[in-house]
Amino acid sequence: MRTDEQIKKDVVDQIYWDGRVDASKVNVEVKDGRVTLIGKVPNYSAFHAAEDDAWAIPKVIAVDNLMEVEYKGEVSIPSDEEIKSNIENMLMWNSYINEASIDVSVQDGIVKLEGSVESLWKKIRAEEIAYDMRGVIEVINELAVVPTKDIVDQVIAEDIVEAIERNAFVRADSVDVEVENGKVTLSGEVADWTAYRVAVDIARNTTGVTEINNNLLITG
Repeated sequence: MRTDEQIKKDVVDQIYWDGRVDASKVNVEVKDGRVTLIGKVPNYSAFHAAEDDAWAIPKVIAVDNLMEVEYKGEVSIPSDEEIKSNIENMLMWNSYINEASIDVSVQDGIVKLEGSVESLWKKIRAEEIAYDMRGVIEVINELAVVPTKDIVDQVIAEDIVEAIERNAFVRADSVDVEVENGKVTLSGEVADWTAYRVAVDIARNTTGVTEINNNLLITG
């Protein structure tokens, strides 16, 4: 049984370890396994990174991210048009993503991504690129995942299971994989957050996957 103090110490240590976050400006509170993050971060990448760090700790059952994004005073906030241009340029420079199939719009710092990509991981990567841009406060990701070739559900499921079997962090017999029309459902139990993330990442990066329904439970 882990106490709130033990969980808090691990969350703080994890955030201090993460070079994406200035931990000196983040306060952590824990009650009954529920983590609250309070403080200021310089961008939304750090905002989400700190939240991921908290979820990585065993026995955390909820994370309430109350941090504020505070850009440095000497740096001006770009306009919506500048944000749009910056995102489009970054997508264009990314050789794995076809920027011509993605429509970017920005209003009051809120980015909307529309269009289509061939794989789920490309949808996620496009969102990460948008969040990395200064001035972005939210990303609405409406990209559709449209595989370029017809891949039967059985092949997708076999590819995921085989990738899990090759991975040292997850026991393949603890994860059930079902696929219907490209939508993957993961269920079962895994020992810790690392195994949880590995299983989800494997599904995300498998060709033909269009969506993930994650029902995995962490028992560690």
